[in-house]
Amino acid sequence: MRRESIGWVLRIVIDRVTPLPNTRGDSESVTVSDCQAVSMEVSAILDAEVTFEHAYTLEVSSPGLDRPLRQLDDFVRFRGRRVRIVTSEPIDGQRFVSGRIAAVQERTIVIDDGTTTRLVPESAVKRARLEVEF
Repeated sequence: MRRESIGWVLRIVIDRVTPLPNTRGDSESVTVSDCQAVSMEVSAILDAEVTFEHAYTLEVSSPGLDRPLRQLDDFVRFRGRRVRIVTSEPIDGQRFVSGRIAAVQERTIVIDDGTTTRLVPESAVKRARLEVEF
């Protein structure tokens, strides 16, 4: 719940970690229908069981194509995808690393940019986001 220019906003971000039955196994797709269903269910519960001191807007969304990666498990989950990592310490003289997640070995993320392989310790990751691919 945050105060924004339009007033109070209750923002819920949903994600799918396991594939749906009878689908192609895409574990990262959240559809507009998913957001709509969650919005309707949460709205009904909030209306019946929770009282807020002020009016609010309920917003349900997915993390998006350029979602942040916050935990080591996220890097494992999105192995093979392009990522951009901002580091807290230089890796090969740079404070950012961009490329494909090749592997996660213990607490180290292996990034391959097509010409160079870089090893990024989990402890050096300041921020990371998937890159949108077309």
